[in-house]
Amino acid sequence: MFADVIVDIQHEKLDKIFQYRIPESMEGKLEPGMEVLVPFGKGNRQIRGYVTGISGTCDYDLSKVKEIIEIPERAMEIEAKLVALAAWMKENYGGTMIQALKTVLPIKQKENAKVKKRLRLLLDEETGRRQLHYYQEKNQKARARLMAALLDDHVLEYELVTKKLNITTPVIRALEEQGVLAVETERIFRTPLKQNQQQTRRITYTPEQRNVISRFRQDYGAGVRSTYLIHGVTGSGKTEVYMEMIRTVVELGKQAIVLIPEIALTYQTVMRFYRRFGDRVAIMNSRLSAGERYDQMMRAKAGQVDVMIGPRSALFTPFPDLGLIVIDEEHEPTYKSEQTPRYHARETAIQRAKMENASVVLGSATPSMEAMYRARRGEYILFEMKNRSRMQRMAEVYTVDMREELKNGNRSILSTKLRELMEDRLEKGEQIMLFLNRRGYSGFISCRECGHVVKCPHCDVSLSVHRDGKMRCHYCGYEQPKITVCPECGSRYIGEFRAGTQQIEEIVHETFSQARVLRMDMDTTRQKDAHEKILSAFANEEADVLVGTQMIVKGHDFPNVTLVGVLAADMSLYTGDYRSGERTFQLLTQAAGRAGRGERPGEAVIQTYDPSHYAIETAAAQDYEAFYEEEIRYRELMGYPPAEQLLAVFVSGEDEGLLEKGCHYLKEYILRVIRGLSGREDARTGKTGVRTVQPAAAVIGPASPGIDKIKDVYRRVIYIKAEQYELLVAMKNRVEKYIEINSGFDSMRIQFDFNPM
Repeated sequence: MFADVIVDIQHEKLDKIFQYRIPESMEGKLEPGMEVLVPFGKGNRQIRGYVTGISGTCDYDLSKVKEIIEIPERAMEIEAKLVALAAWMKENYGGTMIQALKTVLPIKQKENAKVKKRLRLLLDEETGRRQLHYYQEKNQKARARLMAALLDDHVLEYELVTKKLNITTPVIRALEEQGVLAVETERIFRTPLKQNQQQTRRITYTPEQRNVISRFRQDYGAGVRSTYLIHGVTGSGKTEVYMEMIRTVVELGKQAIVLIPEIALTYQTVMRFYRRFGDRVAIMNSRLSAGERYDQMMRAKAGQVDVMIGPRSALFTPFPDLGLIVIDEEHEPTYKSEQTPRYHARETAIQRAKMENASVVLGSATPSMEAMYRARRGEYILFEMKNRSRMQRMAEVYTVDMREELKNGNRSILSTKLRELMEDRLEKGEQIMLFLNRRGYSGFISCRECGHVVKCPHCDVSLSVHRDGKMRCHYCGYEQPKITVCPECGSRYIGEFRAGTQQIEEIVHETFSQARVLRMDMDTTRQKDAHEKILSAFANEEADVLVGTQMIVKGHDFPNVTLVGVLAADMSLYTGDYRSGERTFQLLTQAAGRAGRGERPGEAVIQTYDPSHYAIETAAAQDYEAFYEEEIRYRELMGYPPAEQLLAVFVSGEDEGLLEKGCHYLKEYILRVIRGLSGREDARTGKTGVRTVQPAAAVIGPASPGIDKIKDVYRRVIYIKAEQYELLVAMKNRVEKYIEINSGFDSMRIQFDFNPM
């Protein structure tokens, strides 16, 4: 028998399957997914590899086929299903098989297991007394001391013996060899959760919640495994619905994975799950130590955990019988990986669920365009929850035009309306959240007098300001000199918007000296548990105002917050990205949703220089339908996802001239492939021999991907647009082969990103 093995060397040239003979001693023991040691190269040095398949035939000269050395004892066995998932990711997102395996199998070495040891006396009382007497006679003081302690208490903690009784390991070993005592070892799992009481209170569900839960139960019981999209307004009780769905699955002996977008959400979300499922819940996040992460994976694999909660990486938990994957706040960009393979957790979760006969539930108050587009086409089952779980009113939203504030002489970042409402809340002892919309900020130019933003004439995305005094489009490369006068109204109040959370914190202190202010951003949350501490302090009403970036507006539930202020709502509108309208709508809707979640009604103030933009108007009205209709028309018109598919080919290298040349050849080759596809096959109908008038795909660029050069490495991007995803995958495969056979690309790094974020 022969094993297909991929070796653990991160190099594109070695990203292929090698065959090794399976020794007789290993036959029947080896399975796909297992780690092995194999001889490699001329010197036959021992390296690790992964078995990706087993066959009875060999594709190579038998005399040259080497034999597997061993299955490492300390190897963490890996599921064949996860290796298959890695192969799917390599095919659909590019990169090497090793990169895909490293993504789905994040833990390679075993961390030292944490164990608890005990000493147990094996002798009866009388024999023990005789043994003690013997040690005393022989003047073996340490042995006598240990024997006396064991006669007093037949089971002793190992640490107590070594530290408090000052007994050394050789003494313990000697008594063990004499049959006096036994050393018992128990595995202790590191858990980052502080133990809390499991809660069993009865929950009353709204009719909307009941409808979703019963439909899911009905489907699951009938063996139907689907992808569901729950579109529920902020505060509609989506988390309670997820928990009931998980309970359905867990009661059938299966496990569930819950993905959440930010570490900031972990504590609050986990405590809700922990109160429901007790210590059958485990969490994963980037702040856990390697030992804690390893232990969580081991607990899941050993069947000691029913629910794993965590960010994107928790998707690869090695559960033995996965039944459900829940993706909360599915619209979040953090579900897209920035490392190769640049997978999206939503698509990868659906693929894993298919492989393991599980269901997928996506939830959001502001679903991504992709998810809603598929739900409307019948690919997902759509549930809508339009009311809050305790029937509270949605927050009253005021839109403030900052151009008017400027005309009236107010140059502060706080509008008159927001200042008045803040004063009122501070007097009443209610809490306020101030959200600075800084996501994706890349220095766009806007006029403070009329709100005009300078855009690319070819791509309808804002131009970004660069240090060389030019404004550029990051899609097509168009550029023009930076302007100092507004082309729309002639005002000199035109420039880049700059403000940070620290400045806002200072302004609040200056304006309201009595206010207690907490700030939550990247700087204040660097330490472990910093998120938890800030959120707990705010929840315990130790502060009146919480100032922060987007991490404060997602998923948090503070009943005493009755006012939310959104400062600079336009910041994410003009990020040089076709998704900017969608992101702005999502952030503003989520922000407004933080107010009025308790008994008292809430209010939100959106400050903007462009109050008539559809993303801001629909967010203020909290009208997702109106936003979706407007946005999908724009995407269809411009040929952006989800209406069409987009592949970004990122090319980088240290030699700028060589990079330009490489991009030129790459683009020419892509155009040749497209011409071939257009002539041979109609991408829409699949009819061969039909020459389409319109090419199967369009190519844009090469252009700058935002920053031309980082650490002396030059960067370019080529975009390919097509209606069908499969066509882009086929093109990616062709480009990979082209790069492989042309040594000119050896000095360049080429990465693929499907529907980039």
